[in-house]
Amino acid sequence: MNYTTQMDAARKGILTREMTIVAEKEKMAPEKLMNLMAQGKVIIPANKNHKNLDPEGVGEGLRTKINVNLGISKDCCNVDLELEKARYAIDLKAEAIMDLSCFGKTREFRQKLLAMSPAMIGTVPIYDAVGFYEKDLKDITVDEFFKVVETHAKDGVDFVTIHAGLNRQTAEKVKRNERLMGIVSRGGSLLYAWMSLNQAENPFYEHFDRLLDICETYDLTLSLGDGCRPGALADSTDACQVEELIVLGELTKKAWERNIQVMIEGPGHMALHEIQGNMMLEKRLCHGAPFYVLGPLVTDVAPGYDHITSAIGGAIAAASGADFLCYVTPAEHLRLPTAEDMKEGIMATRIAAHAADIAKNIPGARDWDNAMSTARSKLDWSKMIELSIDPEKARRYRESSKPEHEDSCTMCGKMCAVRNMNRVRDGKDIQLND
Repeated sequence: MNYTTQMDAARKGILTREMTIVAEKEKMAPEKLMNLMAQGKVIIPANKNHKNLDPEGVGEGLRTKINVNLGISKDCCNVDLELEKARYAIDLKAEAIMDLSCFGKTREFRQKLLAMSPAMIGTVPIYDAVGFYEKDLKDITVDEFFKVVETHAKDGVDFVTIHAGLNRQTAEKVKRNERLMGIVSRGGSLLYAWMSLNQAENPFYEHFDRLLDICETYDLTLSLGDGCRPGALADSTDACQVEELIVLGELTKKAWERNIQVMIEGPGHMALHEIQGNMMLEKRLCHGAPFYVLGPLVTDVAPGYDHITSAIGGAIAAASGADFLCYVTPAEHLRLPTAEDMKEGIMATRIAAHAADIAKNIPGARDWDNAMSTARSKLDWSKMIELSIDPEKARRYRESSKPEHEDSCTMCGKMCAVRNMNRVRDGKDIQLND
């Protein structure tokens, strides 16, 4: 039996290779996975042309996945350096990479990235359009916008961020509801400007079926972007954000009618107490579609530490229903991240995702922690380091400050509670003063 997309296959009861791999990874029965995919609650972004993809599932009942942003820009256009960062991100177990390239040899970079990456790859085609055509934004035509999307799909990109929910009605809502930070989404701001300059509707909203045609051809997953995501705590959960979310829910249903996989993108900056409600709102308005969030960053005052503000929000968001976390690095709001910034962001986001998986009772999530606790109870330092989320850092810290006795560390020495409880259980003396 033939199928066009992973969603189409799930609805026809066809177990694809990608589904088999994801079901095994997630310890989920294939039948249950197919049922969730048929409902749109789980997606497997897997472009037909991404030949070396190691597929991952995103959505209800699955491990929380993380995404890494990178790419070339006018100020930093070193293709080899960004490819090296991509390899490093994959080594650090990121499940997805978004290529946000907006200048220079963007297609060369994208094709090289796809050729070497088993991780799923996402892009924001409108970023590429400005540099690709080398013309003013207002002069880019509808056909040219769609040509860029199709080029990305043909190259093998697994998902694309399209800000189709920022239509003229939503744009009017933005004008009537003044924000402290306005529109902070790069793609959203570009479309808002194009609409204003041309007095025209958002082409991706007006010609949504044309977008779905491309998605169907290549099994391209739609990541419906949040052009009105809040860029400040003061702007979160306002009329603009909610208005766009309602439109995204309507577009989700249209995509599902064509068996196109969809995820929804979300905030942004948001106070702690608003996060759970926002996760519930998205799941309700967007009919259970997977939710992909940037953070949320829970305070605006920590440049240089926004990997922490993001991880705090990300853990709460994922525990409350978000399915996919976009990493944030210490360089957020300041500059393009270095490889070390990227590592800090990945580790913070992986910790947040794992903490949420424990809260959501994802199968096997606690096993890792239990194994670590067992090693700690035995003061098995080599096993503890092996089980660490970042073994290299754990080993470096351990070796940088050697204790007098190998069954302790330099924090507590012979007063180590675990060491002494083990000695008591074994009938040995404590001997703290020797």
